[in-house]
Amino acid sequence: MPNYTLTYSETSQGWPSFYSFNPDWMIGMNNYFYTFKGGNLYRHNVNNVRNNFYGVQYTSKLVSVMNTAPLENKLFKTMNLEGDAAWDALMTTDLQYSGFIELGWFEKKEASWFAFVRNSGSVPATAAEYPLRSVNGIGRSNVITGPASALEIRFPIGTSPIDIGSIISIGDIVYYSLPPNFNAPVLCGQVTNIIVDYVAGNNKLVVNTTIPGGGIPPIQNPYIFYIKNSVAESHGVLGHYCLFTLENPSTSKIELFAVESEVMKSYP
Repeated sequence: MPNYTLTYSETSQGWPSFYSFNPDWMIGMNNYFYTFKGGNLYRHNVNNVRNNFYGVQYTSKLVSVMNTAPLENKLFKTMNLEGDAAWDALMTTDLQYSGFIELGWFEKKEASWFAFVRNSGSVPATAAEYPLRSVNGIGRSNVITGPASALEIRFPIGTSPIDIGSIISIGDIVYYSLPPNFNAPVLCGQVTNIIVDYVAGNNKLVVNTTIPGGGIPPIQNPYIFYIKNSVAESHGVLGHYCLFTLENPSTSKIELFAVESEVMKSYP
């Protein structure tokens, strides 16, 4: 657990900030700020390298919250930084913990830095990912056959066909769950081909189950669903509020004036 230096302001009668560095003593004198560390005297705010204290390089970090209409579920879809540089962003809510934007993903538009929120994910997925919009169900298969590297998962065509749908694409991750409860998802593999041709008798997915953690279902007719690429198919982060953390590793002077987000009400 890192230690921080907490500062008190006589002017504001409060504790306005804390710092990553830990001096032995600090004092303000003649319009300069001095600290002592390990028997050495340091004068602050006079060197060109920012965020470097006692030979240790730190990053600038800012934590705040967006809490418009706190009683409504909302989607926080973008982030807009009013400033002269982009920042790494991590966004969490009371319902999701997966929003992030890397510094290099921001684009400068009209003197602001703009990017859409990506969702982090893992393979296999965690329990927190299953309620997300990137998860889509297909139905129960009727035949599973083929080698592990090209497993064919077939779905019914006859009087009660199962539509694989147009949302699924190559690269998506397939999961299955077993009867009777169908409530324990298991990683199957990654989609390598989608073949839908009712005339030729094809309504199937081709899945590579040799990916780490993947496996062939033990029965012919488990329930099949898939999860879209969590970064490419991001729908933003869902929640009543959004706690965000901005971090910048720059050693030069940077300024940040405001943080904005495109927010829309969620209609489940």
